[in-house]
Amino acid sequence: MSTAMITGASKGFGRALAGALAERGWDLVLDARSAERLEAAAGELRVHGGRVVALPGDVRDDAHRAALVAAAGELGGLDLLVNNASALGAEPLVRLDELPLEGLRAALETNVVAALALVQGTLPLLRASAAGAVINLSSDAAVEAYGTWGGYGASKAALDHLSAVLAEEEPGLRVWAVDPGDMDTDLYRAAVPDDDEGRPAADEVVPGFLRLLDARPASGRYSAPSLAVVR
Repeated sequence: MSTAMITGASKGFGRALAGALAERGWDLVLDARSAERLEAAAGELRVHGGRVVALPGDVRDDAHRAALVAAAGELGGLDLLVNNASALGAEPLVRLDELPLEGLRAALETNVVAALALVQGTLPLLRASAAGAVINLSSDAAVEAYGTWGGYGASKAALDHLSAVLAEEEPGLRVWAVDPGDMDTDLYRAAVPDDDEGRPAADEVVPGFLRLLDARPASGRYSAPSLAVVR
């Protein structure tokens, strides 16, 4: 039985990926800030028969992260860490000359510092797994200069680099920084509320991630189109 920890799992991509893994029989440790929404999601996932531990809280909180790691240990180990929880820094997004510095700090704390802290906390469990892996959710804003996406993009660029260094330092693990591409999520609607262009639902992106887990290519940075053809 495989076990995954997914942050930001009550909705959007995190919820969609959790559902796909639950259907495959995975045990899950799930995090989100909304206790009500997270427990509702966990209840839906438990019908597949796997063990689901739902712990509401903020990934920036030391005690909450410790509880997530402890929960994985109680389930018997951890095979996959998915750092999906993200903060924009401003909602809606604004130009750099208007970006509140406290917003940038919040984005860095959530998207980079908390992600690294969870990696540090789960490394003993991941190293003990025969198929230990980390997926860090990236963005095309990490590599492209889009107006108003500067703070968020900077945080994801930092996460990309941490992922690359972690892969170098932990050759026994798979470490993937993955740009899922455009998705119709609450996060995107908060970022650009006036954008009415149709975008894929989160569950349409999940099959590429499942192929990533099945094929287990080398550690590195991947995008949604490349996941469609990964071998």
